[in-house]
Amino acid sequence: MARRILAACASALALAVAISGCSSSKNSGAKAPGSASTSTVASGGGTVVIGSADFSESEVLANLYALLAQSAGYKTKIQTVTTREIYEPALEKGQIDIVPDYAATFTEFLNHKVNGANAATVATSNKDTTLVQLKKLAQPLGLTALEPSDAADQNAFAVTKDFAAKNNLKTLSDVAAAKLPIKLAAPAECKSRTFCGGALIDQYGINVTQFDTFDFDSVPGKKAVQDGKDDMVEVATDDGTLDQFNLVILDDDKHVQLADNLVPIVGKKYANDTKLADAINKLAPVLTSKDLGSLDAQVDNEKKLPADVAKAYLVDKGLIKG
Repeated sequence: MARRILAACASALALAVAISGCSSSKNSGAKAPGSASTSTVASGGGTVVIGSADFSESEVLANLYALLAQSAGYKTKIQTVTTREIYEPALEKGQIDIVPDYAATFTEFLNHKVNGANAATVATSNKDTTLVQLKKLAQPLGLTALEPSDAADQNAFAVTKDFAAKNNLKTLSDVAAAKLPIKLAAPAECKSRTFCGGALIDQYGINVTQFDTFDFDSVPGKKAVQDGKDDMVEVATDDGTLDQFNLVILDDDKHVQLADNLVPIVGKKYANDTKLADAINKLAPVLTSKDLGSLDAQVDNEKKLPADVAKAYLVDKGLIKG
């Protein structure tokens, strides 16, 4: 998924420089734009450094974690991070303390790091099974995976509500059964990707007759389907804008997509800090994909600050005081 493939800084930069971010206005400071303020009370051995990637969803999640940690008495600092190749070693070294990530994606990152680039996939479409594999890989590296939320940011495929109603479509299997020729709006690499074109063609048997190139979950791609130029578009399950384009996601009824539920990854310094874990884990049973889409939309569409969106959400859910 494009939003999970984070842009890298120049490889010549030292790790300490890379952790502070690439040279852009969003990455120039210690905290992400609109990030939660540092609390005044420390607990558990100093300031908790929370990594935030440079896109709205990650910024909101980092602020959610910061506010929950602050409510438990920790000082926090939000730090812009870049690729997993950079922030995962920083977690091991205690330079970054918590990063929001995606269960299956992080599991497979560690799987390939530990077992080699050609290692068989160990993540599955089941959240709990994937978490077992994630913990098995993370613990020897000094990392801890906290509770994953029900909220997931997975690949999904959407059509217009009119197209779905006309052809009686609710699932991807329905598309295959209807033998509809499908023009797909998706990134260029989709055609050869197991969980994109491969999922539709090989797993579902959908007749994809044309691939039209658009960025992942982009406005132009969604507009192309809305206008009838394409039939289906690859999107994210937490996209909060689909109604604006009259789009509906078709159910992945064969469970082809891996369980990319949101999960906090804790680094070496706080790996055994149960107080911090308990504070952050309060989010897991509350945050849904629908909630996540709404939070993203408030930042992306309404131009609200991630810190303000995060605080309003936690207060509304009764997880922190207003």
